[in-house]
Amino acid sequence: MLRTDLAKKKLRQTMLKLQRSLRSDYVNAASGRIQQQVLASPQYHRARSLFTYISMPQEVSTDLILQRALADGKQVYVPRCTDDEMLAVRIRDLDHLRPGKYGIPEPINHSETAAADELDLILVPCVSASADGKRLGHGAGYYDRFLQAKPHNTFCLCFREMLLPDIPVAAHDIHMAFVISE
Repeated sequence: MLRTDLAKKKLRQTMLKLQRSLRSDYVNAASGRIQQQVLASPQYHRARSLFTYISMPQEVSTDLILQRALADGKQVYVPRCTDDEMLAVRIRDLDHLRPGKYGIPEPINHSETAAADELDLILVPCVSASADGKRLGHGAGYYDRFLQAKPHNTFCLCFREMLLPDIPVAAHDIHMAFVISE
């Protein structure tokens, strides 16, 4: 366990350095292609409810997905982090977000929430991923705890430049059903 944690920590440092070096034109173009794949997927079209992260610079953008899902009348949920858990909070408008715990925009009102197994499609960020669904996150464990019910409807959004052949995993790490890259 300790060996896996150390390997993940070292890999995370390396991949975050690589992520920071990605050119903005690549990030923008790749994000657009990844979002189009999500929006064209049968899973998106069937979904009545969607959970997605609010993207930060150098992450795969979710802006287009958020706008489209709201316009399509889907129930849209985004993360709100407390000290030890992440809540899926429904939003109806992007104007009702404010910087939260990590400076990431979060819903102001958090009265309407859903559990992971109640959501039709879940979009998950990563630092890196492997094609077989292994995911390297930022290390806080929020998504792994949120996804404990092991929903089958997870899309990990990852730049091709950040894909690796393998990712070290611990027993608590949740595998993604799909890894989407440009």
